[in-house]
Amino acid sequence: MDPIIYLGIDNCFASKRWVRPAEWARVIRDLGLKHVEASADTECDPLYMGGAFIADWIEDTRDACAKFGLKVNNVYSGHGTYATCGLSHYDPRVTKRFLDQWMKAQVDTAAALDAGFGFFAHGFEELLLQDDALYCAKLNELYDTLADLAAYAKARGVEAGIEQMYSPHQPPWRIADAEELMREVYRRSGAPFYITADLGHMNGQQYFLKPDAALVERAILSAREGDPIRRLWLGTEAAHATYKRAVAGEISVAAAVRSVMADVETHPHLFAVPEDASNDAWVRRCGCYSPIIHLQQTDGKSSPHWTFTPENNKNGIVRPDEFLRALKASYAQPDDPAMPPKCGAITLTFEPFIATAGNTYDLLDGIAEGVRCWRRWVPRDGMRLSEIEL
Repeated sequence: MDPIIYLGIDNCFASKRWVRPAEWARVIRDLGLKHVEASADTECDPLYMGGAFIADWIEDTRDACAKFGLKVNNVYSGHGTYATCGLSHYDPRVTKRFLDQWMKAQVDTAAALDAGFGFFAHGFEELLLQDDALYCAKLNELYDTLADLAAYAKARGVEAGIEQMYSPHQPPWRIADAEELMREVYRRSGAPFYITADLGHMNGQQYFLKPDAALVERAILSAREGDPIRRLWLGTEAAHATYKRAVAGEISVAAAVRSVMADVETHPHLFAVPEDASNDAWVRRCGCYSPIIHLQQTDGKSSPHWTFTPENNKNGIVRPDEFLRALKASYAQPDDPAMPPKCGAITLTFEPFIATAGNTYDLLDGIAEGVRCWRRWVPRDGMRLSEIEL
């Protein structure tokens, strides 16, 4: 498959600033972009706004897009859904409310705009992370919930998917997790279900790598000498408690190492491998299953949502040409019948945030510079991936 490529932008940057469709559409047009990801944070959250307003918003958005030559490619969740356990809540009433009144309502909004739908709306509480059986049971529940949503989206003609994250409490956060999730939801629903790859979301995995016995021993000895290893990750509360007891001299180093490593092996969901922290690896493995790819410049240590200015590019790790090579490699992978079909179109979507006290004019200048940077590689919207020269 040779997907169609678009450059677009999430209108999250317009939140609480250019809030009316005619306003954010005008600003986006002036930035040199035509394809929009409509964020729930920019006044289209179904629970905050209500059905009557959303119906009017859809009409206003259609009018604004017609006036300024824009197309809403996707509708997306925002900070509101990110702030709760949502679809993996411990109370099934909350999960059902999220599914029926938020997720399916946004699928309806997307259908009305002939758009796709993407989101992230769950978190696994610590209680689940500490117990492998509880974790697996909740993950199974999540797959069933997402399968319900995928089937609903398919019936409404909407392509749907979930964003990958970067820490154990927000699966999928590893490449294997993302692949398993897509396979399971597709198998259970019969409906394609994808992921959104965010180029800044590969920064956290490096802090949750699986330790070996040598590291655990070195960490204990270093802490005893008053120089503890920072951001030491051993997984469960029990493993960290064992480490602290060893540092205090309550148990031997050897006994602590054996106990910690045994605990690590029984909680595999808490640990990443180096590949999970690689932008290139994510795109090569999952790019062809990512109808939305969030573009942000990053230093690889955080997810700062920098724009692609020359200064940020100098300090950042995202290179458009390297990214596009990895994306082409992803499409060169053999088809996997257990996975959903490879995407026929991808919207490379800028996702710039603006701080509460940020300068709006500087932000817009930075976005415009980023658009010019990427237009070198994607000079026109709607071109095929094979047409992009590297």
